[in-house]
Amino acid sequence: MSSVLIYTTRYCPYCFRAKDLLDSKGTVYQEIAVDNSRELRQEMMDLSGSNTVPQIFINNRSTGGCNELYALERAGKLDELLIASPET
Repeated sequence: MSSVLIYTTRYCPYCFRAKDLLDSKGTVYQEIAVDNSRELRQEMMDLSGSNTVPQIFINNRSTGGCNELYALERAGKLDELLIASPET
């Protein structure tokens, strides 16, 4: 199973949509809320190069945000990413 990390805020509709898609796939993910932490938001920005949420990482690789996640789903590539094992 892959390792999935998602940076979110509590009131972001795109965060809810991204988590709904991951939940529908039965994906276990680690969620990091950046609402009240400048340090965590900076960490997210350093890793992703973006200041918007959500920021999603699968196997330590940035996949972008909600729109990119749904684009992977439409292209039939999301399931493949979610079942891949993390590189060791």
